[in-house]
Amino acid sequence: MRLNELDERIVHALAEDARRSFADIGGLVGLSAPAVKRRVDRLLAEGAITGFTVRVEPSALGWETEAFVELYCRHNTSPEDIRRGLSRYPEVASASTVTGEADAVVQIYAADVRHFERVLERIAGEPFVERTKSVLVLSPLLRRYSGAPDRPEG
Repeated sequence: MRLNELDERIVHALAEDARRSFADIGGLVGLSAPAVKRRVDRLLAEGAITGFTVRVEPSALGWETEAFVELYCRHNTSPEDIRRGLSRYPEVASASTVTGEADAVVQIYAADVRHFERVLERIAGEPFVERTKSVLVLSPLLRRYSGAPDRPEG
């Protein structure tokens, strides 16, 4: 499904603050609150919006260390095998199959470097993992939560 420009503006407003009122969003996009609600309900029903959530600063939960791990998997490992294997780790924030040499990239949050090391050892020991390559995040520079960036003019 492809969003039209108005729906896209509504989604961006909700992504910035999911607690924003329909009236407030309506003021931003030029619709009444009931019209915004109807559109949001339709976007939910069509699966364009998959839910509402809260974003928590990982350090507030004691997760002070962030890392990205490239997974190199054994031959014939399916994406579902990777997803299933990684879903057991609460430290895994996201995982994606990727192009290039690695089969997947995994974002991990841990309490400290020792905790990260233990998680990495467990993941590296999964039957589908041949090897890993990891980098620790020093300073997050840019994080966007509002969906895709605005379209360029033109």
